[in-house]
Amino acid sequence: MKLLVQRVLNAEVKVDGNVVGKIGKGFLVLVGITHTDTKETVDFLAKKLCNLRVFEDEMGKMNLSIKDVKGELLIVSQFTLYADCSSGNRPSFTNAAKAEIANELYKYFMNECEIEYGIHVEHGIFGAEMKVSLLNDGPVTIELEK
Repeated sequence: MKLLVQRVLNAEVKVDGNVVGKIGKGFLVLVGITHTDTKETVDFLAKKLCNLRVFEDEMGKMNLSIKDVKGELLIVSQFTLYADCSSGNRPSFTNAAKAEIANELYKYFMNECEIEYGIHVEHGIFGAEMKVSLLNDGPVTIELEK
């Protein structure tokens, strides 16, 4: 499982021109799921994400978590994080999990972040063509993987 985490001042995702998820200060999280991922993988990365200390404290040091700043999450499925471009110029996506498995773990991930860690979660629509916009804060972009 891969997470591409962007610290944002705001972000939103649209499907067919309609906003389906929108947050203020927090993280835009692009989520890629592969064949070997399990609920244990999700548990590990949900904990890592929700405790990641990349928000500035009163001294200007990255020392606060999303929970500390009462931030929000916008979580978007992104199978292209598992693109393999090692052979030719057209990416292969065979490393991405099949849709049924990926969607189940995607929903579980969002639920863990919201229920287990108490963070407000907005999201895109799994498998849909989405338009994502954001105002990156910093910029801060971090990849988490297990």
